[in-house]
Amino acid sequence: MVIWALLGASVLVWVGPISQGPPPFGSSLVLPGVFLTTIALFYKLTIKIDDPTLLASFGIGLVKKKVPLAEIVRCEPIRIRWWYGWGIHLTPYGWLYNVAGWDGVAITLRDGRKFALGTDDPHGLAAAIRPLIDEQS
Repeated sequence: MVIWALLGASVLVWVGPISQGPPPFGSSLVLPGVFLTTIALFYKLTIKIDDPTLLASFGIGLVKKKVPLAEIVRCEPIRIRWWYGWGIHLTPYGWLYNVAGWDGVAITLRDGRKFALGTDDPHGLAAAIRPLIDEQS
């Protein structure tokens, strides 16, 4: 939802200068192309648990995080601070993969690395992961 609002605002900013006169042809296609590509790549986050893998993929699936369940030692629901924002970036929980909302699951791997996945149902996701990582132990 937030991505659509940002896209709408960006289009308004882009359309404003066009009303002053037509821009050069190439430049008129760059901004919409960037926004459409960004939306296709990041409009949603899908999290799948298929034994033996946890897979989080954005948008059409080109950007993804894939982790063997055997490598996960801990997961817990977390509250994502508003200043951590959305997208993919480094936070105190490790790399955060999030498209909207303030809830997520922090995951710790055997080698000590950490990352977090944004989700609307952090308790449900953690409950789905825990039995599978307990089996691996």
